[in-house]
Amino acid sequence: MINETKSAIRKPEWLKVRGFGGAEYAKVNALLSKQGLHTVCQSANCPNRGECFNRGTATFLILGPKCTRNCHFCDINPGRPSLPDPTEPERVANTAQSLKLKHVVITSVTRDDLPDGGLGHFKLTVQAVKRALPESTVEILTPDFRGVEAVKKTIAEIRPDIFNHNIETVPRLYPQLRPAAEYNQSLNLLQDICETGIVTKSGLMVGVSESFEELKHVFDDLATAGVKILTIGQYLAPSKEHYPVYRYLHPDEFVALKQMAIESGIEKVYSAPLVRSSYRAEEAL
Repeated sequence: MINETKSAIRKPEWLKVRGFGGAEYAKVNALLSKQGLHTVCQSANCPNRGECFNRGTATFLILGPKCTRNCHFCDINPGRPSLPDPTEPERVANTAQSLKLKHVVITSVTRDDLPDGGLGHFKLTVQAVKRALPESTVEILTPDFRGVEAVKKTIAEIRPDIFNHNIETVPRLYPQLRPAAEYNQSLNLLQDICETGIVTKSGLMVGVSESFEELKHVFDDLATAGVKILTIGQYLAPSKEHYPVYRYLHPDEFVALKQMAIESGIEKVYSAPLVRSSYRAEEAL
């Protein structure tokens, strides 16, 4: 079991990243600002933002910058969101086209205030991107939609190339980290989409007091649900007010976790300290 002391732990060398900047970074940043779009790269303060922007890529965050949930690990601001912007799908599509993206990744905040959880807005955005970039692939990273009945049918209709929903952590830690979510609901969502023939993907953060035995059970559950792609990365607490880091796993341990997940039956596993759900997402295809 990982050490459960809540005292501050010094960040190891392998987690230190260079500052953001560069001509391509500025170009992507300016384009997003001009279009009035949000990215999870910025809103969640992703440590890979500099690398991804300098590669000319970004992960679009739709349905506003405020989330109706307050997960204790996440840096996205909770609050009362505004109504969905009907112009956003086309703005996302136009920006993806301007960036000449070969693989477009779209995610969102959780919108429990909407009857469909934002499902219809995802549909409009994917359709707009496919019209603008018919040769590109599309990946969506969605919330759980609170079990809305139409999810399976809608996702099967718009057919993204990859459907991603993060399981995030082991069941024991849901009350502390994801109090408004349910482990089995997330698993059922992944399995439902897998049954449509769409490639499914999920992600985990580690270093929050989970054991390798607990992770093995999650890997087995994901494989049984049909998940084909898994990302595993180190949890980094956004602030002192967020859930604390209990341990920084060594890179060798991420290699061991990758092997464990593959042995459970997951085909593609990306496991390293700075791996995030949409990091180099195009490589999975």
